[in-house]
Amino acid sequence: MAGRKPRGRAVRHVAVAAACVLVALLGLLLYSAERDTRQQTHFAGTGRITDGVHIEASVQQVNPAARELHLRVLVLPLGNLRENGNELISSSDIVVETSSLAQGQIKLPAGDRVSIQDIKVGLESTGGISDYPFDRYRTLIGFWAEAGGRQVPVSMELTDVDPFFTPRIERRGNEDSSATLEIRFSRSRSTLIFAWFMMAAMWATSLAVLGASWVIVDQKRGLVWPALGWMAATLFALVGFRNAAPGSPPIGSILDYTAFLWAEGVISVCVVAVAAYGIRVERAAAPHTS
Repeated sequence: MAGRKPRGRAVRHVAVAAACVLVALLGLLLYSAERDTRQQTHFAGTGRITDGVHIEASVQQVNPAARELHLRVLVLPLGNLRENGNELISSSDIVVETSSLAQGQIKLPAGDRVSIQDIKVGLESTGGISDYPFDRYRTLIGFWAEAGGRQVPVSMELTDVDPFFTPRIERRGNEDSSATLEIRFSRSRSTLIFAWFMMAAMWATSLAVLGASWVIVDQKRGLVWPALGWMAATLFALVGFRNAAPGSPPIGSILDYTAFLWAEGVISVCVVAVAAYGIRVERAAAPHTS
């Protein structure tokens, strides 16, 4: 019997180590899948053009609070629109119309070197940012180009570098004179996982405090200062934990109404109840002096 206990203990240690390795491998698989999703490039407009305009755009930030999308755009002339074959200098004046209401046009004067332009595109939402982490947004990213007063073919290449959102193409516009993409943005998988973890952790922490409070009161322990310190620290720690939510959701989101506010309420009641009952026990146990 004495020889079996160390063997059983070793088996448990190996099982725990194996479980940790499997969880780490699962995390790597999830990371690899999300990395591939983020690094996708989307195309719109004329497929292969020799004379026209090619637009390289990247989504820098999805800003749900301001209902706008920060887009970084580089307009490149192609074919006979290049000055002496230089892809960074246009041989004629190019005007690119955009779907942005804040900055409607991007102008490239003839002979000038092209440069990156930052524009903002509006977002539409059926709900709002308070639906975090299940909020979704839609937008239209489109470009139309003229060179020397005539329309020219346009192609677009779009990438996403915002780690908090994942784009999904709903419709592509492949006309000769325009390049458009209708896109739906939703929270990234890592954001969803973290939000679910936060909600579970908040409930688990509050129930742990509730269980400890029940034991203290049931056993009539009085003022247990270490326990009270831990409960009070948990109360304020959850505030910082909630503020660490990716994407900075506003107060009043689904995260708050399903977990945070309830957890804060349970812990607050427990702290007050344990302190009040502890004071009563301590006063009853104190010697009376006449």
